[in-house]
This record gives sequence, structure tokens and C-alpha cells, in this order.
Amino acid sequence: MSAPEFSRPERLDTIGEAPRTVTIEADIDERRRVAGRFGLIAVERLAATFAIRRDAAGVIADGRVTAAVTQACTVTGDPLPATIDEKVTLRFVSAGTSEEEVELGEESLDTIEIDGGAIDLGEAAAETMALALDPYPRGPRAAEALREAGVVDEGQSGPFGALAALKDKLGKQ
Repeated sequence: MSAPEFSRPERLDTIGEAPRTVTIEADIDERRRVAGRFGLIAVERLAATFAIRRDAAGVIADGRVTAAVTQACTVTGDPLPATIDEKVTLRFVSAGTSEEEVELGEESLDTIEIDGGAIDLGEAAAETMALALDPYPRGPRAAEALREAGVVDEGQSGPFGALAALKDKLGKQ
């Protein structure tokens, strides 16, 4: 496996029970590589601030990931700016402990396995950013481009579209 594009390791032996604030920001080359990895036109900014601390189960990283990116419209390819401001709480655990079956509740944390003697806050920030993005962004020209291509309006296809057409037909009688 290759190294992450935006890596900010924090050694486990430097993390205690008292929270310590860590602020990270991707440089221009890291942002370019992160954009390539996640299929983005550009990543203009990617930063995070975490309060990290040990607990009985591993390491907790509680913080916020912010980003400014440019995605491509899934229909036209037009550039679409997007901003991310995502609160995140992560639990880093020793390898093998995340496979246990756990009942998820409101206070459940996303779990990441510790690889070696450090946690990677940069990789955690990059993945958080990617998960917060709209997976199918559409720009203002998308609906028009779909109509011009002969694609039926999504709201008018399938059984609900048939019901809408029947309603329109009955309304005209």
C-alpha cells in the first residue's frame, strides 16, 4: 500500500490522557494528490483541528475538518465549488479490535485501526472530507443537458411517473 497523499502521523507515545490540540493543513502538492485520489478538479484548502487523547479503548480524536474543493458536475462536467465544515469524532484502536460486533448508538464513533506506532490525522481528515462531499453533484445546466440528451425527467419515470401522468390526464377531463 502506498503512503497517503496527506499524512500527519502522531506517535502513540506522545498522546496522553489529557487532550492535546493538533492543527494540520495540506500543502499545495498534497492537495493536488488528494484531488487526484478522490476524482476532484481541485482541492483549494484542506485543514483540520483535533483534540487527541488516550482512553481505555485507544485514542480519541475530536475535531473539525474544513475544506474548499472543486468537483465536476456529474452530468456536464462543469466545475462546481463545494465547501466542507465537518465535525468529526474518531476512535483509533489496535489492529483486530475494530472487527468485534458492536451495537451502535448515538455516541458511537467512527473507528480506524492503528497501523504501527502512530495515528494518521492527515489521512483521517482526507477521508472525512471525501465522505462529506456530494457523491453526485449537479450544476445549474444539468437538467437542461439531460433533457437535450433525451433523458426522461427522473421524477416522471417509473410507477410514480405513471401515476403523475394519469393524474394529469384525469385532471384534463
